[in-house]
Amino acid sequence: MTDIVDDNLEELCEHLKAKLADAVVDCHIRLGELTIFVVSNQILQTIQILRDDTRCQFHNLIDICGADYPERTERFEVVYHLLSLTNNQRIRIKIRTGESDHVPSIVDVFPSANWFEREAYDLYGIIFSGHPDLRRMLTDYGFDGHPLRKDFPMTGFVEVRYDDEAKRVVYEPVRLVQEFRNFDFLSPWEGADYVLPGDEKVGKDEG
Repeated sequence: MTDIVDDNLEELCEHLKAKLADAVVDCHIRLGELTIFVVSNQILQTIQILRDDTRCQFHNLIDICGADYPERTERFEVVYHLLSLTNNQRIRIKIRTGESDHVPSIVDVFPSANWFEREAYDLYGIIFSGHPDLRRMLTDYGFDGHPLRKDFPMTGFVEVRYDDEAKRVVYEPVRLVQEFRNFDFLSPWEGADYVLPGDEKVGKDEG
């Protein structure tokens, strides 16, 4: 059964290389899943072909998510997951983009992409050109930065609270009530230089 699935994915991979010769950078199968890398400015055309082509028929958009690789020139990857119920196949499409680059929105092809793209913009700062309403949706009003970026500070930039005197929500610099603790992440059962409660019984004869 696995061989049949892999053969079908191989055939689909070759079909997409021919159909999207100008868009597909790489196409490979790993762990029974097909992934294609696409030029970012060709993503809209690629998604439309994957939906409308009779060989593909990927009519369901499952997810759009981001990934951050700060060491790269194009630090972000945008990952699209599509499903074809007709062919019982899934496909993953990846593009790379920089902080100031714009990724074409696919809302015109899949309206459900609206919130997925807004989420990627909110959490990573990925900009989608042509999006009808690119606003934050998960963070608070006036939130500074994008919290899923690898260089975003663990404590954030500001903290929010309701001020009883001002009768409104106020933003203030983060104040830590205690220093970060240092953890060695070792199991308490390994390498401890003290006896844990109950350990004194270990090794004693029960009789």
